[in-house]
This record gives sequence, structure tokens and C-alpha cells, in this order.
Amino acid sequence: MNKIPVSEAAPNGAPLFRGIFLALGIIALMGCESKPTLNIYNWTYYTPDSIIEKFEKEYNVKINYDVFESNEELFAKLKTGGLVYDIVFPSGDYVSIMIREDMLEPINQDLLENLGNIDPLILRKATYDPGMNYSVPYYWGAAGISVNTARVPDFERSWNIFSRKDLDGRMTMLDDMREVLGDALVSLGYSVNTANPAEIAAARDLVNTVWKPNLVRFDATAYGKSFAQEDFWVCQGYPEEIFTEITDSQKEHTVFFIPPEGGPAYIDSMCILKGSKNVELAHQFIDFIHRPEIYAEFADYFSFPATANVPARALQKVTPMYRAEDLANTELKDDVGDNLSLYDDAWLTVKVGK
Repeated sequence: MNKIPVSEAAPNGAPLFRGIFLALGIIALMGCESKPTLNIYNWTYYTPDSIIEKFEKEYNVKINYDVFESNEELFAKLKTGGLVYDIVFPSGDYVSIMIREDMLEPINQDLLENLGNIDPLILRKATYDPGMNYSVPYYWGAAGISVNTARVPDFERSWNIFSRKDLDGRMTMLDDMREVLGDALVSLGYSVNTANPAEIAAARDLVNTVWKPNLVRFDATAYGKSFAQEDFWVCQGYPEEIFTEITDSQKEHTVFFIPPEGGPAYIDSMCILKGSKNVELAHQFIDFIHRPEIYAEFADYFSFPATANVPARALQKVTPMYRAEDLANTELKDDVGDNLSLYDDAWLTVKVGK
């Protein structure tokens, strides 16, 4: 084959080399763009970056990871349309709603090798979908109370802590209707799923007249940062939000507890949205999460007990911040159907202050 003189192909050879590099760059770019993308919509602070990166590397994919702050936000945004996600992480009561609304793809259990790792206790509690037809449990837990013991050395391990006037302006509770009203219902000896209007009204009044005057605000987004900055000394909320923000030295004087009287619990599940363009890849991600070593890594990152995955418990290297047994008196939030309007009305009263 005849060679083309360099002088004819490109003076000094430079344009030729630039052309080669440009072509290689375009090929590389095309390779990146051709990677499948798995779109995940999850709670804030809920899947460690290290696990996302391991999945991306092993399966040669890209994960697009967006976050929400409440089940209500998740559901409302999905119902407005225009959002394209493959996997979402609703709590059990909203799994039930989404099944009823025909929003979920059926789970193909033939694609999941690690379902046997899931604690049977979780499935017995997951009455909204015990056969995992539309959801696979991710985590069983509960919101509780975090206390800065350097600022508040003496306290009762109870929801009654929010009645303390001496902590006025140093406490916050979640901006979450079912969580806050559920705490009040439990404090009064009622079920977190009651449909009794008088009981819900009593819980509303407890929050509105006794707890709320001592709170800075209802906060579901920034309380972890505010706790770390010591603006708040007592926070009702999820431990991962607190422990992700505070320093190692602060952890020495931070206590998280679930009040022994109980409270609302949740099972957050992995669900595939109807119309997902990556159903097989979504199943691979769900199965990846329930590999024992991966689930142990997830639990250790947040100092969680490995509540949903039995073999992962033997692989944990970090002492959990609370025990699975501490969930014994909690109650899963159920889909209360049309009675949700009773909670909506009560919460509106709390939020507008009437």
C-alpha cells in the first residue's frame, strides 16, 4: 500500500494527529453516552456513594440519583408526570397506594438471586405486599430522637421531651404529617393508624398546644446540619440525617433513641415504576443491594442495624446506633385510605397555627 507523504496529508503532521485525537475523543464520548442509565429516586442520605459507584463499575452503567424528603413529595411529583425514573423507594403505606394506582411494574423474582437473604419477619410485617409482587424491602426502621448530651445532659427517653419549656427554641420535629401526629397518638396511647376523629383531634391538640410552642420549626430538610451547628439540641427525625452531618467528636455526645412507648415505623421498599425503560437493570440493582456484603456496607455506613438482610448482620463491622429490638413497640404506618383526610385536616391546623 502506498504511503501518503506527511507533507501532503498534514503540514508538520499536526493536523493529522489532531484529527486522530479528535476521532478518538468522539469515539470515547460515544462510548460514554452509550452507557445505560438507571434513574433512581430515593430519600436523602440513603444509599452510600461507594455502593452507587460499585454498581456503576460492575455493570458498566451510569446512575442518575435524585432525592425527595417525604412520601408525599415523592407521590405528588410522580403524579404530576414528566419525571422519568426506574426505581423509587416509598414507605409501605405509599407502596400500597402506588399498587392501587397501578404505578408499579411487577417484580420478576426469577431475576433476583438474593431474596432469600431478606428477614422473614420483615415480610410478615409488610402486609401491604408480603409476597414481594411489587416491592422488595430495603430497610425497616423508625424515626426517633437525637439529643446533644453536652447541652442536654438529663432527659427522659420519651416523646414528652418536646414538652420541655426549658428547651424552647432548641428543638425541631419533622415536617411530616404521619410521623409527628403518629408520635402524639402513641404518646396518648392510640394507634398511629387510628381512624377515630376524636383521637386524631387529641393528637393534633397535643402537637399544636404543647409541643409546637417549644419548636423552632417543622423541618425535614436541614435539621441534620442545624444539629451539627448546635442550633438544635433535640431533633425528632432519622438518625442518618444527624450522623452524616456531625463530626466524630460530636458523636461522642450525641444519643439517638426510639422512645420505648413506640412510634411510627416504616419499611422502605425498592419498587420499579410502570413504564421503566430499564426493567432488567433495575432488577440487577435491587439484587445487588441484597448481596450480604453490600447490605452490610450500607448498614455500617449509617451505623444501622441490618434489619432487612439476615446474613449481612454477621458481616457488619460497626456497632449500630440502635438495636433492631428497639423497634419492638413501633407500629408500621398503614395506608389509611379515605381517613387520610382526617390527618390532612389535623396537620393543616398544626401548620397554620389555628
